Amino acid sequence: ARGFSAAWTAVLAALMALLIVATVLGNALVMLAFVADSSLRTQNNFFLLNLAISDFLVGAFCIPLYVPYVLTGRWTFGRGLCKLWLVVDYLLCTSSVFNIVLISYDRFLSVTRAVSYRAQQGDTRRAVQKMALVWVLAFLLYGPAILSWEYLSGGSSIPEGHCYAEFFYNWYFLITASTLEFFTPFLSVTFFNLSIYLNIQRRTRLRLDGPREAGPEPPPEAQPSPPPPPPGCWGCWPKGQGEATPLHSFRRAFTKLLCPQKLKVQPHGSLEQCWK
Repeated sequence: ARGFSAAWTAVLAALMALLIVATVLGNALVMLAFVADSSLRTQNNFFLLNLAISDFLVGAFCIPLYVPYVLTGRWTFGRGLCKLWLVVDYLLCTSSVFNIVLISYDRFLSVTRAVSYRAQQGDTRRAVQKMALVWVLAFLLYGPAILSWEYLSGGSSIPEGHCYAEFFYNWYFLITASTLEFFTPFLSVTFFNLSIYLNIQRRTRLRLDGPREAGPEPPPEAQPSPPPPPPGCWGCWPKGQGEATPLHSFRRAFTKLLCPQKLKVQPHGSLEQCWK
């Protein structure tokens, strides 16, 4: 047993329950947004959907089985469910890491190869192929080892009442897997985001230096800027001004799910009217 007192057990159980609810509801909202708003179904948003699916399943399946195990120190669900839980847990956690790499790579292409990137936004087939590749690679990293390790080594070394992978104390495997699951993704995400930052910085510098070299331009005619939308009102603008939120906005999709009557662009004078 873990040796937690009754009070600490109750506190930990409550915190883990909140974590489960937040994980499941938050990612379910992202998935439902794709159903509610077809304008979200672009290539880059599909990768966010893939990440949301991974995290949703972690909250719906992996954490609920882990809670009693971590609180009591004993696995009471049998060897079969233990194997399934380990495979799914490693698969989902690894796929989340790979999805973050894929999202960073997609952002890298959108900045460094903007023209060709925009031309491929409607190609959902390629996006689905990349999403499937993430799941396949995530499974191959740990799945075969979890399922076959005890048979290749001649027996299981896991004590009764416990549930962890057979390779848990094999440092050669852990170093190799950690390199592929953590260090390589970490370096990749760092490279992609640093490249994005440097590219944007270079473009900004060129844009600022360009007008100086060309000389001062005559000031444009002063035109009154349109007033902003009412504070806190997502889909409402003053009469004749602007539109609803951008088509590719999750905020618009969330509004469609939670408060559909707000989607129409109507003249509202206050936040209170916006919510009517």
